[in-house]
Amino acid sequence: MKKIFIQFLALSFTLGALTGCEDVIDLDIPSGESQLVVDGWVTNQATEHTIRLTQSAPYFDNSPANPVLNATVIVTDDKGKVFTFKDLKNNGTYVWKPASAQDTLGRIGGTYTLNVKFGTEEYSAVSKLNRVPKIDSMNYFFDKLPVAPSDGSPREGYKPEFYARDFVGAGDCYWVRSYRNGKYYNKAQNITTAFDGAFSPGANSDGLIFIQPIRQSVVPQTDFALEKDTVKVEVYSVSLAGYYFLNQVRIESTNGGLFATPPSNIFTNIENKNPNGRKALGFFGAAGVNTFQTIIDAKKARPKNG
Repeated sequence: MKKIFIQFLALSFTLGALTGCEDVIDLDIPSGESQLVVDGWVTNQATEHTIRLTQSAPYFDNSPANPVLNATVIVTDDKGKVFTFKDLKNNGTYVWKPASAQDTLGRIGGTYTLNVKFGTEEYSAVSKLNRVPKIDSMNYFFDKLPVAPSDGSPREGYKPEFYARDFVGAGDCYWVRSYRNGKYYNKAQNITTAFDGAFSPGANSDGLIFIQPIRQSVVPQTDFALEKDTVKVEVYSVSLAGYYFLNQVRIESTNGGLFATPPSNIFTNIENKNPNGRKALGFFGAAGVNTFQTIIDAKKARPKNG
């Protein structure tokens, strides 16, 4: 049993005044049994890959998620090649390391199946590694806010913009990820996805250069790149399922305030091989990756409206 303090606000249209009352309500919220949570992507990059396994926690438990230990984690491609992931640090992060600097796990057009055995339960997920467009270039312009931010963040600086063109053929989905000085913009509100060259289906953007809001998503609106900063952008090709998963993560994670909507369960592609077994959460995806990096140089900045 947990006590939740809820403040009710009522509008009085007759008196034109805002009134309020306070009640303490006892809610009996069942904890439920924990579920496996999967967080993993495989790509065509020549680097180590990780798949993180944790256990879900009760709704009001804010402590770090418990890692899943002693699981068997294997990824198999459509040609029968097997990649074994190992929990090297005994912390629930299962790692596959390439044998050489040129060794890659994923390849464009390949299909990858994740298999996880945890206790008596076995789970699987399938994802195809789709084509990814080349990032042709990145430039930047100087900009300045009319008022200095109250949190001490920069008032002025450079706004980068990358250029890439969607492939011809409707239905390509992408995830744009960016970094400044090696730090990944990993907050939910920074998730940027694209369907063809725009944000969503129905925009008639097949085969076009990504629209400007996507191109300028390299640095969030509340931030700037500064002189000599290293800025990197990555375009991930994701499946349609991955596109909807990422969008739902962003929506549910930023769902708050006066116009918040009722929360909903986030989509997952992780399935228990036993239809009557314990369900899982999270997502396993395969992605082609293209990367572009630049160092901010004031002399090379273009005019803001150029």
